[in-house]
Amino acid sequence: MTSKLISTVTTILIATAAFAQYIPKFDIQGHRGARGLRPENTIPSFLMALDSGVTTLELDIAITKDKQVIVSHEPWMSAAICLDSSGTAISEKDQRKFNIYQMTYDQVQLFDCGSIGNSNFPRQEKIKTSKPLLRDVIVAVENHIKSYASYEVDYNIEIKSSPDGDKKFHPSVDEYSDLIYKLVDEYLPLDRVVIQSFDFRVLKYWHQKYPEIRLAALVENTKSIDANLADLGFKPSTYSPNFKLLNRDKVKYLHQQRIRVVPWTVNEISDMLSLKGMGVDGLITDYPDRARRYKNTLSIPHKGGKK
Repeated sequence: MTSKLISTVTTILIATAAFAQYIPKFDIQGHRGARGLRPENTIPSFLMALDSGVTTLELDIAITKDKQVIVSHEPWMSAAICLDSSGTAISEKDQRKFNIYQMTYDQVQLFDCGSIGNSNFPRQEKIKTSKPLLRDVIVAVENHIKSYASYEVDYNIEIKSSPDGDKKFHPSVDEYSDLIYKLVDEYLPLDRVVIQSFDFRVLKYWHQKYPEIRLAALVENTKSIDANLADLGFKPSTYSPNFKLLNRDKVKYLHQQRIRVVPWTVNEISDMLSLKGMGVDGLITDYPDRARRYKNTLSIPHKGGKK
C-alpha cells in the first residue's frame, strides 16, 4: 500500500470515528434518578438509574440555610415521602414549616426521606436515606461509572424557583445559580451539564452569564411554542414540555428551529413508543428499566457520545 493511500485511509477512518462520536443519541433521562424503583433524588435512586442504562440523570436542587446545595424536589420536607428528625410522620398542612432554606444541612440529614416509600410508586423499594448533597451525588455517580458502567452520563439539573419563593424558600436567581455553577464547575466537565427550569428568569440568567452551559426550557402551559420562545428571548438547547402537549408537527417545528425535544414524565411503554415515533430526542421517565427493555426500539447508549 502506498503512503498516499495509507494517508487517505487514515483520514477516512479518523473522520468516520469523529462522525460516529457525535451522532445524536436518544436520551433516556432518569427522573429524580429512578423514582419508580428507589426513593427519589437519593444516591440509591441515581445508582439504580445508572444500572438501568440511562444517558442522563435528572435531578432537582434546593439550598440550605448554610448555603449547601442539596438534591430535593421541594424546598421543604414533603409529607408524602419524609419522616421528621424524630421519625414521626409529617402532616401535609405542616410540611412547609420544614423549610429547607431555613435549615442547616446537619438538620436536613436528620430527616428520613425513604423509609415510608411513595404510595404513587408501589414498586419503589423502601430505604432509610436522607436528602444528599449534590457533590456527594456526583462523587457516588462518577465512582459507580468508573467501577461498573461503560459510559458517562449527563446531569440535567433543575433549578426550582419562583418569584414568590425568592428569599423565602430559595435564594435570589443570581445567588442560586452562582452556587450551582461553582459546584458543578469544580466537580464536572461543563459539557456534561444541562440546567433546566420552569422559571425563565433562571434560564435568562444562565444564558447571559454562563453561555457555555446547555439550557432546557421546562413547559407545562398550553401557550404556543413561539409564545414560550418569545417569553424566553432566545432558543434553548432543549424544549421539555409535558409529553401530553406534543404531537408530530410540534416536534418537527422545534427541530426546524434546531431545538431538541425531551418531554416529561413518560412512564408508560405505549407513550414511550408513541413519542419516539413522533421523533422526540429523548424522554424523562420514572421507570428507566422500562425504557431499557425496549432499548433496541428506543436507543442504545453510545460510549463517549454527546448529544
